[in-house]
Amino acid sequence: MLATIDSPQAAAFRRQVLSPTKLRLFMLRKLPMAWLAGLRLTELTAEGAAVSIRLKYLTQNPFRSIYFACLAMAAELASGMQAMMHVQAGGPVSMLVVNMQGNFTKKAVGLIVFTCPDGAAIAQAIAESRATGEGRTVDCTSTGTDEAGDVVAVFRFTWSFRAKK
Repeated sequence: MLATIDSPQAAAFRRQVLSPTKLRLFMLRKLPMAWLAGLRLTELTAEGAAVSIRLKYLTQNPFRSIYFACLAMAAELASGMQAMMHVQAGGPVSMLVVNMQGNFTKKAVGLIVFTCPDGAAIAQAIAESRATGEGRTVDCTSTGTDEAGDVVAVFRFTWSFRAKK
């Protein structure tokens, strides 16, 4: 199922979003809140992605840690970039987050990196939707760790994919 990542469209998308300047322009145009928060895509492969967010004035809460909504945005982008990349590999597919859960285990300060290793499941759901024309859902987990390697938050997103006719 991961062969779809080899399409010219998916490869071009991957090159574009892994370029810091082009990613910033993409976020400014399509995801302005992610641009303001300073999200950075640090890794994007067929199997997974990593997105970082840093504690700064625009991302802080009154308790001197990263606001939960900013953490959720970074976690969602880790799975969403994989989904966008796999969608680029073929015909049009609509994608939507239909559920989200978050667990917070430690105060988020400094640099937090969210990783999502669910690229294979995302690719399979998209391929099945294209093959059947029916909607498919996939559960993705994004785990956020701080600079010491401690888990600060775990988010679970349910993505829905439906091939467009």
